[in-house]
Amino acid sequence: MYFASDNWTGAHPRVAASLTKHADGFATAYGASDLDRAIEARFDELFEREVAVFFVGTGTAANALAMAAINRPGGVSFCHREAHVIEDECGAPEFFTHGARLAPVDGLDGKIDPDELQQEIRRFPPDFVHAGQPMAVTITQSTEIGTVYALEEIETISGVCVQHGLPLHMDGSRFANALACLDVSPAELTWKRGVDILSFGGTKNGCWCAEALVFFDPEKAKDLPFIRKRAAQLFSKTRFISAQFQAYFEDGLWLELARHSNAMASRLAASIETSEDLALAWKPQANEVFAILRKSKAQELREKGAVFADWNMPRRHSRGLDDDETLIRLVTSFATTDEHIDRFAQAIGAV
Repeated sequence: MYFASDNWTGAHPRVAASLTKHADGFATAYGASDLDRAIEARFDELFEREVAVFFVGTGTAANALAMAAINRPGGVSFCHREAHVIEDECGAPEFFTHGARLAPVDGLDGKIDPDELQQEIRRFPPDFVHAGQPMAVTITQSTEIGTVYALEEIETISGVCVQHGLPLHMDGSRFANALACLDVSPAELTWKRGVDILSFGGTKNGCWCAEALVFFDPEKAKDLPFIRKRAAQLFSKTRFISAQFQAYFEDGLWLELARHSNAMASRLAASIETSEDLALAWKPQANEVFAILRKSKAQELREKGAVFADWNMPRRHSRGLDDDETLIRLVTSFATTDEHIDRFAQAIGAV
C-alpha cells in the first residue's frame, strides 16, 4: 500500500521500452538530435502554438531556472504560502537567481487569493528601492494539497500580473493530473489563460526522469540556453529525455495515466469517508488525498503496511488538529491498483 508519493513509482513499461529502443546507435548530442527536434515539435502541437522547450532533469531545476530567466535586481516572486517552490525546493530558486526572494501569499484551498496577491505586490512600490521589485507570480497546478485552479481563477491571477507587468509561471509537476481533472486542452490551461512559462512535469506520471521548461513566447527565452548550461542542466544525451516524452505523448498515454491516478484518488477518498477512524480533510481534485486521524491509528496503519507521509495542516484551514491527531497525505499514481485501495479500505475499516 504505497501512497507516500508518485515519485516512488517506477516508469511505465512503454516509457521504459522507448528508452531501450533509443539506446542503440548514435545521435547528435546536447538536444540537437532528430528525436529531440521531433519532440520539440510535438510540444508545439500540444500547445497549439510555437513554444520554446528546454529539457531538464528535475522539477526543482525547471522552477529555479524559470525564475532565473525572468530575474530582476532585487527581484521578488509571489507564490502561495504553502507552494512547493517555497516550502520544498531547499532555496534553489533563490540560489539560481543569486538572491531573488519568494514572497508568500495566502489563500484558501492551496490557491493564491487574487486580492491578497494585489496587497502583497503593493508592498513593493516602484520608487522604494530598499524593498526590491516584483518580478513574477508562480502558481502550482495541481496544488500542494491536491486542489486545482479553475480556468477562471488562473485568468483572474493573470489579470493581476498584467496590471503590474509581471510574467505568470505555472509549476506543473502534476500538470497532467490537473488537465485530466478539468478536461480541457493544454493550451486552454496555460497561455490562453495568461500563463507565460510552464514547468512541465512527466516524472511523477510515469516517466523515469523527464521534465521540461516551456516558454509560450520564444523571444522571452533567448538567454535560457546559457542559463541551463550554467546550471549543469544541459544533458549531453538529451535523446533519453526525448525518448521518454515520445512514449509519454503517444496515443495520449500521459492523460490516460493521469486519469487513472485521479480515479484512484477519488476511490481512496470515498473509502476514507466511510471510515469511523479517518476523516477526509477536504475533497481531492487530482491525485493527492489528505486525511485526519489519531496518531495511534496512523502508527497502526503503518504497521499493517500502509506507506504515507505526515503533513502540515494548511494555515488557512478551518479545522485544527488536537494533540493526539495528525494530518496525512496519500498519493496515488499510474501504478496504483484497485487492490491497493481495497487493502487500505480494509485496514481503516471502511464500509
